[in-house]
Amino acid sequence: MSGEDVYEALPEGTSVGVTLAAGAMAGVMEHCVMYPVDCVKTRMQALACDKNAFRSTSILRNLAFIIKEEGLFRPIAGVQAMGLGAGPAHALYFHCYETMKLKLTPIARDSMVPETVIHGVAGATATIFHDGVMCPAEVVKQRMQMCCSPYKGALNCAVSVYKQEGWRAFYRSYPTSLSMNIPFQASHFMVYEFAQSLTNPDQQYNPAAHAVSGAAAGAVAALITMPLDVCKTLLNTQEANVLVRLNTNKVVGLSSAFRTVWRLAGPAGLFKGLRARIFYQMPATAISWSVYEFFKHYLTQWTASGADHHQQEDTIKDLQARVEGGGGVGKGGDSSSDSKFWDSIVTDRGGVLRAETQQEVYSELVVSHHHHDLISEMRTFQPNTVFRTTE
Repeated sequence: MSGEDVYEALPEGTSVGVTLAAGAMAGVMEHCVMYPVDCVKTRMQALACDKNAFRSTSILRNLAFIIKEEGLFRPIAGVQAMGLGAGPAHALYFHCYETMKLKLTPIARDSMVPETVIHGVAGATATIFHDGVMCPAEVVKQRMQMCCSPYKGALNCAVSVYKQEGWRAFYRSYPTSLSMNIPFQASHFMVYEFAQSLTNPDQQYNPAAHAVSGAAAGAVAALITMPLDVCKTLLNTQEANVLVRLNTNKVVGLSSAFRTVWRLAGPAGLFKGLRARIFYQMPATAISWSVYEFFKHYLTQWTASGADHHQQEDTIKDLQARVEGGGGVGKGGDSSSDSKFWDSIVTDRGGVLRAETQQEVYSELVVSHHHHDLISEMRTFQPNTVFRTTE
C-alpha cells in the first residue's frame, strides 16, 4: 500500500465503535479545553446585558474580570453539558465525514470533480448529524455562560428550560446552526485538506502539520460565519433585556435574530466577539484534528501489529508445534504422512509445498495466510530437507 492508503483511510476492519470513540475523544478535548474562552466569546456577543461590563477587547482581561467578579470556576459553568454533548456529536461527525469521503472520492476521480468539493460535501453532511445532537447542549451551555444566568447547574438549566419553554426551546436555533455550520464545516474541511496538501504532501502522520492545518481551517471558517454565530447566540440565550426592549417573550428564526442584532448594535453587532471566536476556534480546531489524527494513526499501527501477531500464531508456531509433535517432517514420521501434511498447505499462487531431500542445505518455508503478504523464514527446520513451490 502507498502511504496515503495506509494512513488517510481508517484501518480496514476497524469497528464502528472504535471509530466513534476516536471522534468522541476529539470532540470532548476540543470543547472542554477551550471552554473558558468560549465563555468569554458568549459574553462578548451579548447585546443588552447590564452586568457584562467588558471594557476591553482582550480575551485574557475579560476572562480575568469574570474570575474576579464571579469566582474562579465561573468560566467553566456548564462544561458538563458540553462534555456530554460533544462526545456523541463529534463521534457521528467524524464517522460520517470519513464514510462520505471514502464513498465519494472514487466517484470524484472518475468524474474529474476536485477532491476539495468532495471534502466540502462530506463536511456539510456530517454537520447535519453533529448539530442534531449538539444543539440542546449548546442551549444549556450558553445559558449557563451568560453573566445573568439564574441556573444553579447544567442539569437545573436543562430541566428549567424544558418545563418553562418546552422541548422546542432546545432546537430553536437548529436551523440557524445548520445555516452557520454547514458553510462553516464545508469551508473548514476544504481549508484543512488544502492546508494538508501543502504542509503534509506525503499524507503521513505529522502532528505539527495537523495542528497548523486545523488552526488555519478554524480561523477561516470562523471569520466567514461570524454574523450567523452572533444570531445563534441570541436565539440560544434569549437575553432578558433584549426581550424587554422588543416587548416580546422570545426571538424565533434567523431573520428575526438578524434584524434584532442590526437594530440594537448595528452592522458591527454582527461581528461582536470576532477576536474571541477566532482565538477560540484556532486552538480548538487544532486540538480536535490533532487528537483525531493521533487516534487514526494509533488505530492503524495497532491494527497492523495485531494482524501480524495473529498470523504468526496461526502459521509458523502452529506448524512448528505439529512437526515437533510428530505430525510432520523429521520426527520419524513416514514419507506418505509427510507428503500429505505439506500438500495441505496451499500457496497464494495455487501451488503446494513438497519436500525433497538434499545434502547440507537449509530449509525455507514461505507461508501465505489468506490474502496478506506475510513472508516468514524458518531456517534449520530440517537440515537435510528443502522445500520448493510447485504450480
